[in-house]
Parts: sequence; C-alpha cells; structure tokens
Amino acid sequence: MEFGIFQNGYIPGPSAHIPEHEHLMLMREASYPILADKHNWKFAWFGEHHCLTEYSHMSAPEVVMGWVAAQTDYIHLGTAITSLPTTKEHPVRIAERAAMLDHFCEGRFEFGTGRGAGSHEVATFNGTLTSETKAMWNEAIAEIPRMWAQRDYSYEGEHFRVPPNHNVLPKPYNGTHPPLWVACGNPATFATAGQMGIGAIAFNFEPAPALKGRIDSYKEAIAECTEPHGSYMNDNVMMTNAVICLEDRDRAREIALMNGRGYLYSMVCLYHDTIPKREGAPTWPEPPLGLPDEATLDFAIDAGYMLCGTPEEVCEQLERSYVAVGTDQLVFGLPNEGFEYEEILEMIEIFGDQVIPEFDPDRVHSTERYRADAVRKHPEWKAPPPDIETTPPPSASMPIPYHR
Repeated sequence: MEFGIFQNGYIPGPSAHIPEHEHLMLMREASYPILADKHNWKFAWFGEHHCLTEYSHMSAPEVVMGWVAAQTDYIHLGTAITSLPTTKEHPVRIAERAAMLDHFCEGRFEFGTGRGAGSHEVATFNGTLTSETKAMWNEAIAEIPRMWAQRDYSYEGEHFRVPPNHNVLPKPYNGTHPPLWVACGNPATFATAGQMGIGAIAFNFEPAPALKGRIDSYKEAIAECTEPHGSYMNDNVMMTNAVICLEDRDRAREIALMNGRGYLYSMVCLYHDTIPKREGAPTWPEPPLGLPDEATLDFAIDAGYMLCGTPEEVCEQLERSYVAVGTDQLVFGLPNEGFEYEEILEMIEIFGDQVIPEFDPDRVHSTERYRADAVRKHPEWKAPPPDIETTPPPSASMPIPYHR
C-alpha cells in the first residue's frame, strides 16, 4: 500500500476572512509535500475548489504544484480533482496545463479528474447544474488523451468543439501521458472507473469494512477492461482518511477528542451535495459531533474511521483496516483538525520514517510502472502529414544544454 497527503486549502473559522491568515495557511500547506518528499511519501494531492469559503481556498492548484515541483524530486503531485465541466473551462486548456505540469514535474504528475463536488461550486461557472456535468466529464475525459497524442486534432461534440487541425501543445513528458484518475463519490462510479481503466479517488467518511464492496467492484471491472481510456491502465484505488500519529500517545488522543473536530465534515455536508451524506451527520452551521469520550474514540479507531496513536499503534490499525479491504493508496488530509503546525511536521516525519516502510518498501511508484507499459492508443496523425520542405536554423537539431 502506498501513501500520500492531501492539500485542500482548508482555512476554518475567522481566519478564512483575514488575508494574512489565508496567506500563511496556503504557504504552510505548500510546505507539507516538500517535507514529505524527504520522508518516503509517494503522493501529494491538491484539491481544486471554487467559492467554498473555509472548506477550500485552493482554487488554482497548478500554481502551488509548480512551486512544490521545483523543490522536490521524488513525490508525485496530483490534482484531486481537476473538474471538467466545459462551461467552466475548455478541455484544450486542461490538456495543455496538465501536459505542462507533467513536464515540470518530469513525469511525476498525476491527472485526477471529476465532475465537481456540488451545486454551489459548479454554479460559479455560467450557472452550471450538477445534472449537466456527468455528460461533460464523459466527453472531456475521452478526448483529452487524444489531444495529447495527435498533431492534427479536431473534434465536434455536444459540449465543446475544436475545428481542424490543431496541435495541442506541449505533448506530455517523455512521449506518454500522466496517469488518469477520477473522483468516485457514489458506489457506481467505482465500477465505471474500473471499466475505463483509470484510477479511483475516493473520499471516505465510512468505516473501513464498508469500503470492501466498492473496491471489489472496481477490481472486478478493471480486470475485464480491454479498452482503457488512456494508453495504459491505472489499476489503483486511493482512499482518504484522517490520521493522528505522534510519539506522544496521550497528545494524539487529546487531539482526537478536541472540541471542534468534525467541523470539516460539517462543511463537506454543506457543499458536497452530490455525495451521499452519513445519517445524522451535521451540516454547517450545525455544531460538529466530535468524539465525546475515550470509549467513542476507541470505537472510531476500531471501525477504521480514523487512525490514532503512536507509530506502532497506527501500524496495527492499518493492518486490520485498510490493508484488509485491499486499498492501494491511503491519503491523509492536512492540516488535520486540532494539530499545531509543528505537530503536523512531526507527523509527516515519523509516519514517513516509521510507518510507511512497514507497508511500502518499494521506492518505485505503482503509476510509474504502469506508465512504463504505455502503448500508443491514438495515431499521431489522423490524416497523412503535409509534405513540407523548409530550412530551420542549424541550432534546431542541436541538443539544448540543461542545468538543474
């Protein structure tokens, strides 16, 4: 099992309305993957949301990812997710940006996609309705790999068009394309992702055993996939959860029991109205439920709602929860509620150094292996290329000096 961290621009409470606090939180979030890069973490995911006050101020993750890419060399950087409504952005712009990120990550970019999380967010762009976004996503996700492959691209569809003949540039790094992923908010989407041969991104608010059926559905579907959307299959289920892993067991449990924990989930219930809501869960501004006592905390840990304790305890919890249900990648949202900034840094280091090697001794990313097996799916040219004679300058065929 591989591990990652998740950055979402979460700025709860009054700080969301104070410019210097907003800036500080964004800079801190950008620092987490830079540290994680040195401590065995394989993935850093960046949300993309629009007009979701407090819940997410990460509206332009590609900017943050470029900044992080320049200061890392191992960790993969992924969008979780790039939303694909064509009323928001033309798919050509998304393909261009993803390919550019792939170059500046030097093949470490992961292309996570989705429809958008809820009605308030998608309505930002020309009053888009959530009922319209599924068809838009289906159309865009099928065409973007073709944009990356062809040099005379054109398309005439229901939701967007590109007239002949356009070469969408740059092409992705090293002649292949970044791994494809899709956010799976509903159970049926897991099977759909498997049928398309793309990775599943799941935002988990359930006990771990409840995930097994969804993971099994995905694995059965991808085993039958013979025509993936991309030029290779990305056989991966990524799950998100909460972790509090510190050397000080008492402090870890104190954080878990802190008043106000669960505030983030109350905002999920407010904004993500396309995702099934847990029965009895509060919707902001209703106060979060939290964990009232030690016994409830132990129940939450045993059920796999969260991981909490020392590195040794967290290893045991991982084994009986997420390993047992077959999770390929487990990702933790940071900052976690109740942590001090220095404690987040401590957790990144001790989890990376003491927990990750127990479950993932392989330094090679699974998606790197899948990408190495890529086979061209779309022809480079739809029609024979023009026979043109020209005289480029001599330097055009010379290698460009490269310094890092």
